[in-house]
Parts: sequence; structure tokens; C-alpha cells
Amino acid sequence: MPQGDARRLPPRAYCGGGAWPEAVMEEHHGARVAQAMAARLKAALDQRDWSVAQLSRESGVARYTIAKALAGEAWPDLLTIASLEKALDCDLWPGRNV
Repeated sequence: MPQGDARRLPPRAYCGGGAWPEAVMEEHHGARVAQAMAARLKAALDQRDWSVAQLSRESGVARYTIAKALAGEAWPDLLTIASLEKALDCDLWPGRNV
């Protein structure tokens, strides 16, 4: 895992080619986890036909925070991910093998 200021840049800054979240990623495990989480989050929203606003109401997570996670512009914290998982009743964390 990168040390120091590895989170100085947002996850999507580590895209090696293509558009977030489908992009080929550079060798940055944290960014790959954020990418996989964003893809799972988008799929869960699509499956439920929920908007970001509805997920915000259901989870208590700010719309801005959800939008930033979906766009790869922020590093979601554990409480955010747990709240989203509970509201969506699904796992968003992809594990360590991404």
C-alpha cells in the first residue's frame, strides 16, 4: 500500500487509460479498490433504479459524498461505505484481489 501522501490525488487520477470507472488503472491498489467500489455502487443504484438523492436519504450519506465516490473524486471512508452497504443491502467493498 502506498505510504505518505498517496491520497493527495483522487482515485481517478490513477487511470492509465480510458474513462472512470471502466478505465485501466495504474498500479495503485487503493485506487483500484475505489474504482471497483464505484462500479459496484453504480450497479446497485441502477439495479434498484435509485437516484443519488434517494440513496442519500436512505443511507444518511450526503449526496455530494456519494457523487464524489461515484466519480472517483474522493476516497470514501469506512463509515461511508458501511452506511451505503446497509442502505443498499449489498457489499460494495471488493476485497483485496482487485
